[in-house]
Amino acid sequence: MRILGLDPSLSSTGWGIIEVENNRIRYVADGFIKTEPKTALTDRLSMIYKTLCGVIEAYKPDEAAIEQVFLNSNAVSTIKLGQARGVVILAPATYHIPLTEYEPNQIKKAVVGVGHAEKHQVETMIKVLLPGCRPKNNDSADALAAAICHNSFHGTHSIKGFK
Repeated sequence: MRILGLDPSLSSTGWGIIEVENNRIRYVADGFIKTEPKTALTDRLSMIYKTLCGVIEAYKPDEAAIEQVFLNSNAVSTIKLGQARGVVILAPATYHIPLTEYEPNQIKKAVVGVGHAEKHQVETMIKVLLPGCRPKNNDSADALAAAICHNSFHGTHSIKGFK
């Protein structure tokens, strides 16, 4: 089974693919989709969606996992993140891939063993759990962490209508 992990962001959406066979996980690929702040919002969202569709077509994941959104004090940033998250959710839905969401602390606990782990701890454990993997950036490391978390919990918090 292949799992697509997703870390949505308007500026840099992370993605990562792992393969699971006989309770063993293996790194397949990772990357991130960087968009420029000066580019029109619609173009940025379209780029994220089209790139993720290309990732899905290339790697053919069976399931997907995404980090739940946290709210911050800046309403405009929260709305933009929500819009990016919407197109990130739409990509696997387009291909009828079940999508499950996880709380950030749940992902960190599944990967590091501690729910309040630092980003560098998550990235270090990704390298330990997926030998040969060198995540492209923090966003792709977080996406791989979501995929690993999904393998650990396997679909207990699916987004209604997508599984």
